[in-house]
Order: sequence, then C-alpha cells, then structure tokens
Amino acid sequence: MNSSNRIKLSFMMFLEFFIWGSWFVSLGTYLGKNLLASGADTGAIFSTQSWGAIIAPFIIGLIADRFFNAEKILGVIHLIGAVLLYQAYNSPNVDVLYPYILGYMILYMPTLALVNSISFNQMQDPEKEFSKIRVWGTIGWILAGILISYAFVWDSEEGIKDGLLRNTFLMASIASLALGLLSFTLPKTPPKVDRKEKVKIGELLGLDALKLLKDKNFAVFFISAILICIPLAFYYQVAHPFLENAGIPSPTGKMTIGQISEALFLLLIPVFFKKYGFKKTILVGMLAWSVRYLLFAFGNGAELSFMLYIGIAFHGICYDFFFVSGQIYTNSKAGEKYKSSAQGLITLATYGVGMLIGFEVAGMITDAYKSADGVIDYKMVWMIPAGIAFIVFLLFTFLFNDNKKIEAEAI
Repeated sequence: MNSSNRIKLSFMMFLEFFIWGSWFVSLGTYLGKNLLASGADTGAIFSTQSWGAIIAPFIIGLIADRFFNAEKILGVIHLIGAVLLYQAYNSPNVDVLYPYILGYMILYMPTLALVNSISFNQMQDPEKEFSKIRVWGTIGWILAGILISYAFVWDSEEGIKDGLLRNTFLMASIASLALGLLSFTLPKTPPKVDRKEKVKIGELLGLDALKLLKDKNFAVFFISAILICIPLAFYYQVAHPFLENAGIPSPTGKMTIGQISEALFLLLIPVFFKKYGFKKTILVGMLAWSVRYLLFAFGNGAELSFMLYIGIAFHGICYDFFFVSGQIYTNSKAGEKYKSSAQGLITLATYGVGMLIGFEVAGMITDAYKSADGVIDYKMVWMIPAGIAFIVFLLFTFLFNDNKKIEAEAI
C-alpha cells in the first residue's frame, strides 16, 4: 500500500469513529437533562443502533456488493448523514429527534463494514496492516471525547444547563460532511458480486451459519453472546448520565479511558489465548462486566469515586475479552465455508437482537428506579446488569466445555 492511500484510509477510519464518538457517548445525558426523555424514550433512541445493525446486511449485500463502488456509497451515506445529524441538532424534543436518529443509524451502521472493505481491498497482508489503520478509529473516538469535555466544555454542569450538548450533533454533522467528501477520493473498491447472481437472504443475514448451533459449545457461546449484550447496553445508555449525576467532571473525556483500555487489552488477547485457552479468556471478560457494575453501584460518593474510574477502565477487559475473543472463536469454528456467514450471524445476534433487548431493558429499569421527583437510584440500576452478567458467567462456566487454545494472530 502506498503512503498516499495509507494516509487517506487512516483519515477515513479516524473520521468514521470521530463522528460516532461525537454524539453517541453523551447522548444519554442530553436526552435526560435537555430533552427530558423517560427511560423508555431513551431506550428507544439507543435501540436505533440495533435496528441499523439488523438492516445493515441488506444495504451491504443488496447494494454495495452488487451495484456501486464501496467508496462512492460511503460518500453518499455520509453526506446524507451530515444532513440528518444537522436535523438532530435542531430537534426540540424526542419525538422530532427519533426519526432522524433512526434514519441516521440505518445508514451509519453499514458504513462500519464499508470502511473495512475499502481498507482490506488495498492490503496485501491484512493481518499485519489492518490494525495500523483501525487504530486511527479509536484515536478519533478518543479525540471527540476530549474536545467535548476539555476544549468546548459542553458536558460541564453549566454547559449541560445551557443546552450545549446539542452541539455534539453539529460537530458530528461537520465531520460527516468531511468524510462524505473525502470518500470520493478514496481508492476504488468495485462491487465483488455479479449483480445477476441470485440474492440469498439467509446468506446476507448469516443464517447459513445456523448449522453451527448443532455444536453444543457454539450454541452455549451464541446464547451467552446475546445475553451479555444486555449489560453492554446499560453501559452505553446509562454510564454517561450516571457519571454526570455522580459529580464526575468532564464525563465524556473521562469515558475515553475505556477506549484507551480497549486498545491496550487488545494486545493481551493473543497471550491469554495461548496460555489459558478460549474458555478462561472469555470468562474473564464476563466476570469483568459484573465487577465493573458493582464498582459503579458502590462507588457513588466523593471518597469512593476512584471505583468509578476503575469501572471505566474495565472496558478493555469487558469488551475485548468477550467480543473480540468471541469473533476469533467463531472464526475458528466456522471454517472457510461459513466464515463470513458466521461473523454476520454473531453481529446480528449481538449488536442486533442482544443490544435491542438490552436497550429496552435498560430503559425499563431506569424508569423503575426513578422517583416521582426524577431522582434515579443508580445503585439499584447497576445491580441488575451486574446480576445478569454473573448469571451468564455461571451459565458459560458449567455448560461450555471447549477450552481449545486458538491462535490469535489475526487480531
């Protein structure tokens, strides 16, 4: 890959995740504090991510892979996305905001696959080259949080009171416009499927890989992956308003500790896989979810705030040791024939079905522990996902019996 393409792809990945990190992290606080959304309303807004994940395979499989270059589709999507985010910036209430966010997420979620496809198309050795491009996405997400908290101070007490968090949509809109224009200069990535080839819905959704569920261990992993997304949804939906309520200054910036942790623990997965095997590695990830939420539940106080920072830093263990490990395990079980279908099935099950349930549950629990004057008992809210994560941990411990030591060089 020449240096010009490397720079373009790195900037593409940077903007892709800068956009998402610009508005998604602080969304829960914005909805609750500025738009006075209920837990159910907040759950519905966050669930748009899951609907986007469910619909994404159709956009990629029916359009991107058959009719148009990936970079052109990426450009058009982000230009439309810039308009939708600007409309979200101008939305006065949840009812007006919802259709714009739903439309945006239906368009945005497919771009996660598009940027990967464009990158892989330029690489001779993706296993060695991709991580150097993908890391710029993490940097983009982190920088978005730093700008919100420390440069613009939109998530300060005064900033929230003045409604400045709505500016996160404007920042994301400008970045989406920039990526939309940049996309048309990216290396050409032509369609990979003959447009005359018959469309197979099962293949698009990864349903061909359902045959893998005949393997008891894979079935246990599959069900556990769906269930663990319920605690994951709580983090995305509740963590920011919780930290703001707990008096943590610049919560958006503080939450970037989780992304830094994610990048660091990613490097440890091959070591754990080789030394301890898949089962022990993924169990560490499951247990970390439970411990993290217990830290949140009991660390809500000035003298115990260090527990909240530790909980944020646990993100690397929680996410990498379960989800990244799970992708590697799925890849090892699927074989060449079902490799793509299996990854599609896991994505549909987790980001689609699992998190859709999770966001709804998180909204219901938040409303259940909200007093008449609007005060939320966050200790009880966090105990629910902590308990769910521990149940999944026990389920996996006793039912999963495959601890093969998988090579993880593909990270």
